[in-house]
Amino acid sequence: MWGDVAVRLELHVAGRIEDYALIGDMQTAALVCRDGTVDWLCLPRFDSHAIFAGLLGTGEHGFWRMGPAHAPGAEPPTAVRRTYRGDSLILESEWDTPRGTVRVTDFMPPRDGAPQVIRIVEGVSGRVPMRSELRMRFSYGRVVPWVHKHEGRTVAVAGPDSVWFDTEAETYGKALTTYADFTVTPGDRVAFTISWEPSHKEPPPLPEPEQSLEATEDFWRDWVEHCTYHGPYREAVVRSLITLKALTYAPTGGIVAAPTTSLPEDIGGVRNWDYRYTWLRDAAITLSSLLRTGYREEARAWREWLLRAVAGDPENLQIMYGIAGERELGEAELDWLPGYENSTPVRVGNGAAHQLQLDVYGEVTEALHLAHMTGLSRNDYASVLQIKLIRYLEDHWQEPDEGIWEVRGPRRHFVHSKVMAWVAVDRTIKLIESGDADGPLERWKQLREDIHRDVCEKGYDKERNTFTQSYGSRELDASLLLIPQMGFLPPDDKRVIGTIEAIQRELSTSDGFILRYPTEGGNEGVDGLPGDEGAFLACSFWMADDLAMIGRVDEARRLFEKLLSLRNDLGLLAEEWDPRLQRQVGNFPQAFSHVPLIDTALRLTASGAYGG
Repeated sequence: MWGDVAVRLELHVAGRIEDYALIGDMQTAALVCRDGTVDWLCLPRFDSHAIFAGLLGTGEHGFWRMGPAHAPGAEPPTAVRRTYRGDSLILESEWDTPRGTVRVTDFMPPRDGAPQVIRIVEGVSGRVPMRSELRMRFSYGRVVPWVHKHEGRTVAVAGPDSVWFDTEAETYGKALTTYADFTVTPGDRVAFTISWEPSHKEPPPLPEPEQSLEATEDFWRDWVEHCTYHGPYREAVVRSLITLKALTYAPTGGIVAAPTTSLPEDIGGVRNWDYRYTWLRDAAITLSSLLRTGYREEARAWREWLLRAVAGDPENLQIMYGIAGERELGEAELDWLPGYENSTPVRVGNGAAHQLQLDVYGEVTEALHLAHMTGLSRNDYASVLQIKLIRYLEDHWQEPDEGIWEVRGPRRHFVHSKVMAWVAVDRTIKLIESGDADGPLERWKQLREDIHRDVCEKGYDKERNTFTQSYGSRELDASLLLIPQMGFLPPDDKRVIGTIEAIQRELSTSDGFILRYPTEGGNEGVDGLPGDEGAFLACSFWMADDLAMIGRVDEARRLFEKLLSLRNDLGLLAEEWDPRLQRQVGNFPQAFSHVPLIDTALRLTASGAYGG
């Protein structure tokens, strides 16, 4: 049905990372560019194969463009306005054209059956010629599906997958692409839906776009009403909370670090990783933010996910798991994809899953402690798990590891890892003292003291008055900013203040943002990788937190509001900011950026450090 395959394909270039909007259904997510192109969508889960992989390739690898018609070979026009409808994940984009104005509403209904992407085109003024251009490519752009009609519906089939395309507009096929050309006038509403279903099953039900839109808006309105934060940064906090909710896999409670893979930390470089998995660290800090803003049900679901993922084998705790608790996340390279702005390799899976990162014991224990302290219903196995984790740490905390940043160089005695081991022991002692667990209290109090002394003796540079990245090194590391936040030392300790000031001197970019650690340009540094990276946004939020804690609240507020200005027009943040290119880099949107945004907003609000 596609007709002449010799027709020249139109130009397709992925947008800048910050040009994308997120829509999702709490099981997967899509990225929509300013020109109305869905360039990334994995079905049916976050970690499934992409059916639109144009973000990491070309138009040959799949996309779905919806917007005003344009001349062949010309760049598609970009929306002049776009916003989320209220506090929701419903995207509204508007184009002003010489012939009138048109609005496209994009959303994914919270799933009750087949996953769907729904796009509703609405005429606002004039008569606007429109075009839908749908190019489905399964298996990350490698497989061209068989597209045909079935009882009046268009369906694309390849192997185990089928995608159903429904619209009242007339469609036609050309160049292995499905098109619809139509015109809208004021009040016209034309809906388009794609739905995924296993190819061996019956077709999914016919979509009901308008009813789904209403139900989706109701869902987000009801969810946001649970937010307990009403401070001056509410808009930023609520948008971050919605983003974190969108990154939660509803069936299990697992939380992905980001919905994308291989968006580069260094444009054109090799620092490209798959973030569509549940890092214990990221998920634990996400749970912390959700709990502090009123979202107990998400916290409970994550705790249950954790207990299932780790069940029976806490001694072999992994740093990350699949969103349903899978352990095998083998890393592979997709050599047919040229990568985002030629950043290769494109990776799926993540070989860091089996690294030793001792800090995750601290993050998990801190999350369980916070859940306990905020009155989350007791789970006896959670306490048993916490005790088992400490018994493991008791024997292994003195080992070198790969650390919070998952270095692919040699293992080291990272100071942050030791600090978080201390946190794990400290919070477990508190659990025992509360009477909700049993353990060798006096022995573990001694262990806590031993770890503390070890860090202060071996991880502190007296000459420079700063803690260092690892024992015996002179390098700094932004994770050291967590020392006062975790209660390892009080904020007014001269070693804490010295570390904060040293990081400001040695790890700040020209615009005042914070690098994770020194990189070595074209040479391999501590992380075992060539190239540089941008300022890590979480670290910059940590700096704002620390500045507030040591009384420099005006400076903290200025840095925080400068960080808020880096968000795209929809309030979304990637992993890093490239100070040279003045653009966002890394996977997008990133939970590890939005969580500390929430935390810093809460701290500044509590301190009264905010502008007018």
